[in-house]
Amino acid sequence: MKCPFCEADDDQVLDSRPAQGGTAIRRRRECGGCGRRFTTYESVERTSLAVVKRDGRREPYDRQKLLAGILLALRKRPVSREQVEKMVDGIEATLAEQHRLEISSRELGGLVLARLRALDPVAYVRFASVYRQFDDAEQFVSELTNLMKGGSSADSGGQGPSGLRRSERSPKPAI
Repeated sequence: MKCPFCEADDDQVLDSRPAQGGTAIRRRRECGGCGRRFTTYESVERTSLAVVKRDGRREPYDRQKLLAGILLALRKRPVSREQVEKMVDGIEATLAEQHRLEISSRELGGLVLARLRALDPVAYVRFASVYRQFDDAEQFVSELTNLMKGGSSADSGGQGPSGLRRSERSPKPAI
């Protein structure tokens, strides 16, 4: 492994431990050339996932792009980066369990919305406004009303953000 500081190809592994929920290995290294320490991660290379856009184009799945969209919705909200990373890890785990080779951007957005709704309602509405392409204030009001009632959005075909119809989701507990 080349040192990121001096580019020497002489390093020693000082420590190895599981990372990212056991899906990667974190290695702490020390460069033999300059003596500086750095961290590397090793993970299994997964089959590439394609995202099918609304216009039919296919793009390679990009974790950083998904994170950026979620972080934008969560801007100035009391949610840690670690919580967001775990949310994206959960989405990726769901897709891996399903052995998916491609997913529509609509479906991927639905997975994000379902998790954002539980994590932060304000971020949920922010993300929904872009994902569902709100055109006017009435759509915001409608989404907020549905959020407050715990119902589903009208433009999702009677489906909530999880993609399930209200009758298919778990009932809300009585308070």
